[in-house]
Amino acid sequence: MAKETASVVETPLMKQYNSIKAKYPDALLLFRVGDFYETFGEDAVKASAILGIVLTRRANGAASYVELAGFPHHALDTYLPKLVRAGHRVAICDQLEDPKLTKKIVKRGVTELVTPGVSYNDKVLENKQNNFLASIHLLPKSTGIAFLDISTGEFLIAQGNNDYIDKLLQTFHPSEVIVQKSKRQEFIALFGEKFYINTFEDWVFTIDFGQELLLRHFDTLSLKGFGVEDQGNGVIAAGAALHYLAETQHDKVSHICRISRVEEDHYVWLDKFTVRNLEILYSPNDQATTLIDVLDQTISPMGSRLMRRWLVLPLKEKKPVNDRLDVVEYLMKEQAIAESLYQQIRVMGDMERLISKVAVGRINPREVVQLRRALLALGPVKEICSGSPVEPMNLMAELINLCARMTDRIGRELNPDPPVMLNKGDVIAPGVSPELDELRELAHSGKDYLARLQQRESERTGIPSLKVAYNNVFGYYLEVTNTHKDKVPPEWERRQTLVNSERYITPELKEYEEKILNAEESMLNLETALYNNLVSGLMDYIEAIQTNAGVVAKLDCLLSFARVSAENQYVRPEIDEEFRLSIAGGRHPVIEKHLPPGEKYIANDVFLDDSTQQIIIITGPNMSGKSALLRQTALIVLMAQVGCFVPAGEAQIGLVDKIFTRVGASDNISSGESTFMVEMNETASILNNISNRSLILLDEIGRGTSTYDGISIAWAISEFLHEHPLFKAKVLFATHYHELNEMASHYRRIKNFHISVKEAGNKVIFMRKLEPGGSEHSFGIHVARMAGMPKTVLEKANEMLALLEQSHGGGQLQGTPARKKGGKAAGDPFQLSFIQLNDPLLEQIREDILDTDINTLTPVEALMKLNEIKKLLKKS
Repeated sequence: MAKETASVVETPLMKQYNSIKAKYPDALLLFRVGDFYETFGEDAVKASAILGIVLTRRANGAASYVELAGFPHHALDTYLPKLVRAGHRVAICDQLEDPKLTKKIVKRGVTELVTPGVSYNDKVLENKQNNFLASIHLLPKSTGIAFLDISTGEFLIAQGNNDYIDKLLQTFHPSEVIVQKSKRQEFIALFGEKFYINTFEDWVFTIDFGQELLLRHFDTLSLKGFGVEDQGNGVIAAGAALHYLAETQHDKVSHICRISRVEEDHYVWLDKFTVRNLEILYSPNDQATTLIDVLDQTISPMGSRLMRRWLVLPLKEKKPVNDRLDVVEYLMKEQAIAESLYQQIRVMGDMERLISKVAVGRINPREVVQLRRALLALGPVKEICSGSPVEPMNLMAELINLCARMTDRIGRELNPDPPVMLNKGDVIAPGVSPELDELRELAHSGKDYLARLQQRESERTGIPSLKVAYNNVFGYYLEVTNTHKDKVPPEWERRQTLVNSERYITPELKEYEEKILNAEESMLNLETALYNNLVSGLMDYIEAIQTNAGVVAKLDCLLSFARVSAENQYVRPEIDEEFRLSIAGGRHPVIEKHLPPGEKYIANDVFLDDSTQQIIIITGPNMSGKSALLRQTALIVLMAQVGCFVPAGEAQIGLVDKIFTRVGASDNISSGESTFMVEMNETASILNNISNRSLILLDEIGRGTSTYDGISIAWAISEFLHEHPLFKAKVLFATHYHELNEMASHYRRIKNFHISVKEAGNKVIFMRKLEPGGSEHSFGIHVARMAGMPKTVLEKANEMLALLEQSHGGGQLQGTPARKKGGKAAGDPFQLSFIQLNDPLLEQIREDILDTDINTLTPVEALMKLNEIKKLLKKS
């Protein structure tokens, strides 16, 4: 009943607010009231906490109050990004009519719904990253997915199994995901809770609805021209993405000119574990340097965004890889040409996002001038590329459209340095509109007119000190000192008396004032119309400028590769279709950049093929560089197939189609998975997806369980990869299990290597050099000493090590695999003696049995002894 009473007595403003808020219950509503955006109720509580603004209360009718928090409307760009980054959808409700023109409550409505994945706001967007909205049509076997960046117009679709979808989600890193309402929990179970999720009812995710939306948007009769007609589930997802734009009041989307498919067959498979383990874009460690930090020296936002995509989508076809390498090589040799391209690209700004603002009519005058600057800089770029002996650059030149007519028009119609805000005036250049020029003359010649009027009236009246001035109260006026007030003509109308003077107005002054005020309003209206007409003309060039932006982004990335390669002495890799990988003098591209001054990175050679050296078992102590060697091998291959030179003395790379890594692990507590479970999940994913061209890097497999379990698993994995009936994947396997060295004598394509160390007295020097042959020691206690472990702990560790080595044969396993024809081990690989297991209870039982004289033992005593052992085992 109380609620009903409150609703009856609430103010008209709050009635209007509540009716609009009811349409957007999940959004935080910014409600324009005069010069402020206000939030009310729960929204106000949230906004005040996020923005740090004051929370107050206001009356809402009789005996009712509501929480209130607001900020000035001109501060929207400051506060909006904070709300969106806090994970809120924000509905912006504006006044839809001039308050001066209505006696009733001002009409209001939501003009935009800003969400994490749908925004044009420069303060919300990261200029070096895409802001993708992902839409997913979730199915058991072939899920459809679409990625849409409304700020750039990029629209991509794909479909495949959920492992592939998981990879794409990690690759494109969407800010927001749309999924069927009924599949929300299933999505979270499959892909985790790290995404901002919105849902639609199932009817949105249907082929008829999706296809109709896409055909209507692109104004075509079929989707064949985009090559996506067979991607039915992807089309459904794409339709849902377009529907979401309409639902969020984003109906001006003419800059979304095309839709493309993500071709799984064109790119190297990097699963989500590999992208994480190799620290390509992100690192779990604070302040860590990633691969993109080293390779990204791009100078345009378009280039930076493309670089991120290239690094997680390496190519697996020889020609496009070599095309990129050809351009990088040419730019490294022709430093003057590279510098010239660099100077032109650096002035272009974010051409891609600027032209998207044209589509929605949000581009300001200064941004249009910047767009012209970018188009002018394309002239020299086109000339340089067309004159290059490198074919890929000639092809880029052909794609560049200089948009000469529009460039000339902008230069002709806009002032070269206009204000940011259109309502500040002085945007349109002189000579464009005679009417505008006349109005400007009227407005700007005011001083001359007033000076002439003052001189004329002074001479006519004989008042030498006569002044013409202006104030906001009664406009223009004539001021006469008391000494001369008897000379004032009768037609002057007195308006104000001061201590020493009096102020008057005349019909001529009032007429002039009215002309000036009308001129300013007319100028603004006319400039707005002329500017909007110019922006409308730009709409015809959206697709051409998007293509230009794509060419510039590609050139920028290749320029970055050339600069990084020259700076770090990288070499061009030889790319072919053989089944081998040969790296001479390979280095880790990130680690070598962070060595202390004067310290040189220890380079290493790696050779793998499918006939003689398919699997390398690498042993060596902790901290010796095994993990770094594995990572650098993968990064060199990845860099080569992205089209960059590589940190090596020489590199011949047979194209790789999949890179798998199992490097390091951490507990996935939130999913209830232990380190070992995570490790086994990742390894299972590798073993179930290998191919002939796979590169597999395994680091310390099995260390999350007991020693003998771990050795058994590591042995079985190595044997599986060696004996696979279809595929001979190339494998680097770093391990502490020296027992695995035994495999090299039983399996033809398994070879042992170790990271060498030098023992000097009681110290160990890590040489970080890969050498043939296995290693027998881990030097764990030496590493503990280096870490500053207490001396008593180190002494006890040495005692235990000596005891274990003496009682357990140096830690070696009893028995070796029996070899059978064809090189495969027969039977169980190990026969383990239980008295060797490192367990105090078993040691006690062992001692007890050895101390028992069975020659004098009666049957009853034997049973009693057995019962004692049984009780011991039960207690454990």
